[in-house]
Amino acid sequence: MNHLKTFALLAAMTALFMGVGFMIGREGGMAIALLIAIGMNLFSYWNADKIVLKMYKAEVVDESHPNAVVRAYVADTKQMALDAGMPLPKITIIPNNQPNAFATGRNPQNAAVAATTGLLDMLTRAEIRGVMAHELAHVKNRDTLTMTITATIAGAISMLANFAMFFGGNDRDRPGGMIGTIALMLLAPMAAGLVQMAISRSREYEADRVGAEIANDPDALASALQKIEAYARGNMNPQAERNPATAHMFIINPLNGKGADNLFSTHPATHNRVRALMELAMKMGRTPRNTAQGFAGTGAPPTRSASQTSVPATPQDGPRGPWS
Repeated sequence: MNHLKTFALLAAMTALFMGVGFMIGREGGMAIALLIAIGMNLFSYWNADKIVLKMYKAEVVDESHPNAVVRAYVADTKQMALDAGMPLPKITIIPNNQPNAFATGRNPQNAAVAATTGLLDMLTRAEIRGVMAHELAHVKNRDTLTMTITATIAGAISMLANFAMFFGGNDRDRPGGMIGTIALMLLAPMAAGLVQMAISRSREYEADRVGAEIANDPDALASALQKIEAYARGNMNPQAERNPATAHMFIINPLNGKGADNLFSTHPATHNRVRALMELAMKMGRTPRNTAQGFAGTGAPPTRSASQTSVPATPQDGPRGPWS
């Protein structure tokens, strides 16, 4: 059902793009818009992962990294990918203090996962495993391609809407005339954004479920989501602020979004995601710990440096096991 819903939403996005082209140039404009959409989708299909990783200055890492935390992150991600029967993705880190993560790539054979240095600094090993399992779930479900194409078309719709005023804005023969042009400029980008957000929210819930099964620890992912949200509200992500069309790729909105699920949120409300994970934990026969319960209202937890090769335990997070 999720795949059918995604197909329908993508079809609606493409139809909206062609409709914008028709408003600008009738049948000829619609044909040109379709050709542009096809070209942009092909370009995105082959180059999306390279573009996004370069945009966020991602660095490929492996088990030879001098940082023990990074080595464990790489080892755990690889092991979970093998356990899930997936090809090994490219594993990267992003120099950014905001804890966050995303996945990209056109298919599981050409995928990459990324974690910020802030994520590695602030979460326990189990929580990092939960986050990366979520990102592997996106790869396994082929969400990365869907989200990239959606973002590309949404950006193109906004671009065409902005061009509408300059290409015959006073042409009375255009459908709707000047009023139609103004409505196009205002409504087309909003409609594209709503479709993009709807796809993102449905995919996050599914990736939470599959990721919790891959890591076999819904609690760890629930705890990580709450910690990441609390930190993201107080730590800016400059790259994401400059490129808001990529916000839906992250596990938590990097643009400091907050509030309940609504038409203008790129992600589901974190408390709704945590509740779903707790229900999943009970179905798996586990007693939910929800170690981060109440965390968001108590301030940020203690941090640790990703440059350290050993990390002491903290009273709030408890023993870190392999991290110590």
